[in-house]
Amino acid sequence: MKTTKKSKSNFIMQGSILAAAGIISRIIGLARRFPMEHIIGDKGNGYYGVAYEIYSIMLIISCYSLPLAVSKVVSAKMSRRQYKSAERAFQCAMMFAVAAGGITFFVCEVFGDALATVMHEPMSALALKVLGPALLIVSVMGVLRGYFQGLGTMVPTAVSQILEQIFVLIGSIVGASVLFDYGGKVGVLHHNEDFAPAYGAAGASIGPVIGSAIGLIFLLLIFSVYRKGTKAQRIKSAGQKADSYGQIFRLILLTILPVLLSTTVYNISNVLDINIYNSVMVQKGLSDVKAYNVGVYSGKYRVLVNVPIALANAMCSSIVPVLTGLMQREEYAQAKDRISQAMRFTMLVAIPSAVGLTVLARPIISTLYRGEVDMAVNMLHIGSISVVFYTMSTLTNGVLQGINKMKIPVRNAAIALVIHIAFLYFALQLDVGINALVYANILFAVIVCVLNAFAIRKYLRYKQEYVKTFAVPAIAAVIMGVVIGVLSLLLSKSVGNLITVLLGIIIGVVVYFVAMIVLKGVNEHDLRKMPGGRTVLTIAKRLRLM
Repeated sequence: MKTTKKSKSNFIMQGSILAAAGIISRIIGLARRFPMEHIIGDKGNGYYGVAYEIYSIMLIISCYSLPLAVSKVVSAKMSRRQYKSAERAFQCAMMFAVAAGGITFFVCEVFGDALATVMHEPMSALALKVLGPALLIVSVMGVLRGYFQGLGTMVPTAVSQILEQIFVLIGSIVGASVLFDYGGKVGVLHHNEDFAPAYGAAGASIGPVIGSAIGLIFLLLIFSVYRKGTKAQRIKSAGQKADSYGQIFRLILLTILPVLLSTTVYNISNVLDINIYNSVMVQKGLSDVKAYNVGVYSGKYRVLVNVPIALANAMCSSIVPVLTGLMQREEYAQAKDRISQAMRFTMLVAIPSAVGLTVLARPIISTLYRGEVDMAVNMLHIGSISVVFYTMSTLTNGVLQGINKMKIPVRNAAIALVIHIAFLYFALQLDVGINALVYANILFAVIVCVLNAFAIRKYLRYKQEYVKTFAVPAIAAVIMGVVIGVLSLLLSKSVGNLITVLLGIIIGVVVYFVAMIVLKGVNEHDLRKMPGGRTVLTIAKRLRLM
């Protein structure tokens, strides 16, 4: 079966749609953190950060792997026109989602206090319990998203993500404001000023529950419309021979478990980081500053670096079902081409994003947050490079999962985690402080990147192109960084941080793409395949750059 040019461009387009939605969602999430920091402060953000890290692990256990697993199984069945088996895969995944989401919801509600105590922040328990219902809702939502992704469309996932984050923003701000005031009154009665930020963090946790509920309602509406449109196909395939429910459920579990283990190991580092950091701070007699420092780390630094990483998550979601179908049809050359396209496209964004965050760190953080910003600025100066490595490690995880090497990401992430933890503990003992978390996470991502790259080369005989993928974007990004760095020095004191950031982004994007064109990092063929590339191509030709 020959792959058409249309399907090639559709792969990038679908990934771009999801990437755009992911970045917009992260920006909305960033917008949420700004008023939250003003309402509940860094201590409240610290409580919220601890609760959210526990919630994230529960989310990984219950449903994080579901969209990818469902899309992989559904894509494989649809590529063979096994429509009835694809339908059963959806049903089995939904049963798994309800069971896993319900159990993790129960654990958060019943054992929330114990989990918060283990993290050395008992005041975060209230926020964790408020987040609990979202676990069940997001589990169900994950199956619907994975089903649509397996059918080859990212639009329902993209729109639901944006809708979800809009209502997360509204719910978090209103909830934090109302409950922070209430917590202040409770704190007066108990003679404990920590009740105000703790209740404020709980109020902020209302947002994810409301947002996920709205996202689920939207997906259910789209699903009902889709079901009406495919009713004839389902009737026609009713007599089709299909795998049994036991076989399908076993297939889903075999797909979910490696992804679950990989994502758990990959993401549990954040929980372990905070736990180890808090424990060492208690041992050193610095308990009074640990919540504040964690609040800066999770509420400022990590929120910012996670925005461009959304691109890798989107490309991972897009490439897994595509690679699965190609591997089923033994189209290995096409699989290598998709990997190359995905890596080039992600690096085209990730590298300048890392440089931009480094150069504009102070004006960005000063625009978004109040009070002392030096700690967050320093973290961003050190850790912006992690954007590149986390983007690569996330994408290569997806590639390995897509070519059915499900155990390899688990092994690689586990190796990286052990080294990461040892390094973190050693760095904290040397009084590196909160920056130890930043260094340790960079190291983790680098190790995963290297190990994954070796595995992809071994199992797919894939050779990565380096000049256009890495070298040219890096040179163009450095040129961009020098220009916006000078611009920032000239403008930050005269026109303010907000104007400096906006002008820096606009001018930076222009300088970067001009440099890419001049350095032959992209050509006419590349631009025609990229979303919005035709517009860039038209402008470049008018300016006689191409």
